[in-house]
Amino acid sequence: MQLSVIILNYNVRYFLEQCVLSVQEALSTLDAEIIVVDNHSSDESCLMMKNKFPNIKLIENKSNFGFPKGNNIGVEQASGKYVCILNPDTVVAEDTFTKILAFAEKQTDLGIAGCKLIDGTGSFLPESKRGIPTPWVAFTKVFGLYKIFPNWNLFNQYYAQHLEQEQTGKVEILVGAFMLLKREFYLELEGFDENCFMYADDIDLSYRSLQQKKSNYYFHDTTVLHYKGESTLKDEKYMKHFQNAMNFFYQKHFKKSFFFTFFIQIGTWFFSFVKMFQGKTKAKPRPESVVFYSSNKILSEKLPHILKNKVEFLDFKKEKMVNSCQVFKGKRVEIILDNQYVSFKKCIKIIETLKDKNITFKILPKNTNFIIGSNSRNDRGQIVKIE
Repeated sequence: MQLSVIILNYNVRYFLEQCVLSVQEALSTLDAEIIVVDNHSSDESCLMMKNKFPNIKLIENKSNFGFPKGNNIGVEQASGKYVCILNPDTVVAEDTFTKILAFAEKQTDLGIAGCKLIDGTGSFLPESKRGIPTPWVAFTKVFGLYKIFPNWNLFNQYYAQHLEQEQTGKVEILVGAFMLLKREFYLELEGFDENCFMYADDIDLSYRSLQQKKSNYYFHDTTVLHYKGESTLKDEKYMKHFQNAMNFFYQKHFKKSFFFTFFIQIGTWFFSFVKMFQGKTKAKPRPESVVFYSSNKILSEKLPHILKNKVEFLDFKKEKMVNSCQVFKGKRVEIILDNQYVSFKKCIKIIETLKDKNITFKILPKNTNFIIGSNSRNDRGQIVKIE
């Protein structure tokens, strides 16, 4: 078997369903399997899997074991030459796995391969490729120096800015939302460290791959939609998690850094102070209208009642969405992409191409009764049932 895709789920039932649908499409020409590991969800995720995907291997944990152990359990039961660790709040293109497997097979020193990730608004997620977060590199990240001095190598190592978004190459750290590596190598590394604190598990695994004299790669030639990206609003809670993750990493691989501890405390105070004046993140205003990109005329006539908004029908067979881009500029529009007619790859491409602060995107996954998406990387996403 070529590939085992491990999807660790916890209470994201609708995102999981869409993810599995996209992975099934992407594995249709491969000798591969999907393994869903559920960390004791309470939202009927397991019931959905049993009803809709009875032939997919489902592992039901009796408690929430966390990200590292949950994935380790899945890999233990995998049969593929390669394993892909995949978040349930992702959507892959139909050719994602064929492309990245072909790339992986050409590498003689492969450790872990990652790919280009975008959020639900179409924006590139910089955590797709990162550098080792030494105390200095972490400091430049916390205080945003990589944004102020993007062309200075001294300040731009956290997000591996030596590589462009559209450039494949070696990087040090990859994100746990999408990681592809040989199962044998995963087991050699003993998988994710089950003592790892959140935010550190993927950093730790990537770093241990480098210690084995392997190379980690960022592969740009496929784009995966990852709804819940890293929040751009850095509040006190975020800073505390970040501090604990970095301290775990330093204590395991380096000497404890008093430099980092000192400056992270300043950073925590600073962002807490700023947040007092920022208030809560403002939700995007309600769209003025909805564009339904489909060939289902009957459903388009029902949507205004369901969504309580004006719906413009854009016939997939007659009109090109990307060519209609100028029509939407400057307007608050929500675009719904009907996956029955629009492939997942094309959905991803449209979201990336038409990204605009006034446009939001949703997908109607094929053979489902819900519309799903995310208006911001700061929220968990939105689901609308269309029964």
